Amino acid sequence: MYAVISPDKIQLPPGTVVRMPGTWQDYCALRDSRRDGSIPRIKYRDGEILLMSPLPRHGREANILADIVKALLDSKNRNYEAFTPITMDIPEEGGIEPDYCFYIDNWEAAVGKDRIDWQTDLPPDLVIEIDVTTYTAAADYLPYKVPEVWLFKKSGLKIYNLEGETYQLQPFSRYFPEIDLPTAIAQVLQVASQQGTGVALREFRQGLTD
Repeated sequence: MYAVISPDKIQLPPGTVVRMPGTWQDYCALRDSRRDGSIPRIKYRDGEILLMSPLPRHGREANILADIVKALLDSKNRNYEAFTPITMDIPEEGGIEPDYCFYIDNWEAAVGKDRIDWQTDLPPDLVIEIDVTTYTAAADYLPYKVPEVWLFKKSGLKIYNLEGETYQLQPFSRYFPEIDLPTAIAQVLQVASQQGTGVALREFRQGLTD
């Protein structure tokens, strides 16, 4: 199957990544051509468009990381709002689609919202990206002022916190400072690969109550 890219039709084989020059108007046309779909994933920055058709592994890892966040929040009886898929865009500046985003400290700002104005509304507190392209960077979220960005790469989880006008790599999450997340996530994924996702997440939740 070959990639087909046009304003009214996008077809990419799973695992395909396409980078091409484009304007904001080109990005909007391609984004809108998906109608209610979310594949392929589309990103725009600095006059360039990235399209990516994820493999099943991408979605599996995104869901596992999101479920870990939910388990940690539930263990603390913390309220939150979570979204996936979601498109974050600011006209002429950037467009990006995180795998998951969470409102934690500012959960009340997202309750009942059908649409979010990324120029005026509060951003999510945490976004999660499974990075299979080496094209994703925490700095992509600077226009939105997201406080914390998780990038999951082959080498493991990288946690970035917004400090001033830059993202700085951190060993711990500001929302879960009591846990070594890169190690915990690596362990959950290892169990998931051997015994299944359900077993891995049940063991993780049980560990939070022990």
